[in-house]
Amino acid sequence: MIEAPPYAVFLFPSVSHVLKAEKILKARGTPHKLIPVPRHISTDCGVCLRVAVEQQGLAAEALQGLVTWERMVLL
Repeated sequence: MIEAPPYAVFLFPSVSHVLKAEKILKARGTPHKLIPVPRHISTDCGVCLRVAVEQQGLAAEALQGLVTWERMVLL
């Protein structure tokens, strides 16, 4: 059985925050994907950013001071 690669998911307080974060990561060339928030993490309806766990530090650094996120969860 092949295991799925681990991911880090950044959760944001609003859709506008996640869209701003996506724009920042895209400009920096950091690989990411906009996905629905997994139900087991939050029942809120919304979207979050998924990055490979190896990219989590780079993503956090890129977003630091530019956009607020609520938390980061490993999947």
